[in-house]
Amino acid sequence: MSAQTAKATWGSRLRLLGIKILSLFVSLVAASLVVFLLVNLLPGDVAGVILGQNADPTSVAALRETMNLDQPWPARYLAWVGGLLQGDLGSSIFTSQPISMQLGRRLGVTFSLVILGMLFAVGISLPLGAYAAARRNKVTGVAVSILSQLGMAVPAFLAGLLLVIVFAVWLGWLPANGYIEFRTNPLMWARNLVLPVASLAMVQGAILTRYTRSAFVEVLNQDYFRTARAVGWRFRPAIIRHGIRNASLQVITVLGLQLASLLVGSIVVERVFSLPGLGSYLIAAVGQRDLPVVQSVVMILVALVLIINTMVDIIYHLLDPRLKAAEGVER
Repeated sequence: MSAQTAKATWGSRLRLLGIKILSLFVSLVAASLVVFLLVNLLPGDVAGVILGQNADPTSVAALRETMNLDQPWPARYLAWVGGLLQGDLGSSIFTSQPISMQLGRRLGVTFSLVILGMLFAVGISLPLGAYAAARRNKVTGVAVSILSQLGMAVPAFLAGLLLVIVFAVWLGWLPANGYIEFRTNPLMWARNLVLPVASLAMVQGAILTRYTRSAFVEVLNQDYFRTARAVGWRFRPAIIRHGIRNASLQVITVLGLQLASLLVGSIVVERVFSLPGLGSYLIAAVGQRDLPVVQSVVMILVALVLIINTMVDIIYHLLDPRLKAAEGVER
């Protein structure tokens, strides 16, 4: 590759990165506006809704002043966004504690659950998907496909309940709920996360296994793979050299979508296993009508999903040789 070509390639990549970042910024602004309007522009008086129908008018007026409801919504929106940019998410109505302080402790729980769940799901799905594709006409390959389809039909919370019944109630091997911080007791931290992580990994692993199988089946039917086998390549070296890179393009796309889905799905799993994560915080805030907390947590979840999707889009573009070839033609 000449220096001019390399410079053009890096310029194209930087231009792509700039476009994606700009698109992410616009999406975040639009999402923040939608979240703010959905939470704040409720029918009736928001302060009255929070305190209930029998609330004292003085208390309602005080709450309206605390939440800046006496100001027009554009001013409240700009104040909220300004706080977000400075890391100030406001305070809970019921506990009067800063929301950022509560989220700091709970994000670690949710991230541990999501990251470990995805790692185990990938570790299960990639070898199973490749195996099911390689033996798609055999009994074992068909069995893996059937099991993955069954796993896709099971919600994560139901998988969690089944795991609790088997491993916590019947066998008594693992705790059914609760959470202990890693710095307090790493072993107990791991034991308390086994069942919730397994419930997420089972469902997501089944979905990824299905997509991985389809991606590898498509690779096995390509001419370049048949040519590699015809010239003497054994199956395993051929699939490693020619198959994994091409199959990974589809898998990465699905992986990004499932990671975002896993983040949202962890809300229910945290509730099932009584984990003090972001999901349980959100559900409790909804039940208490703690609108500042609901607004901030929903915005954080939306922002994480948008960031994940943007990163996946960038990685896919960099790995797909067809998109690189298209850039070369344009130049």
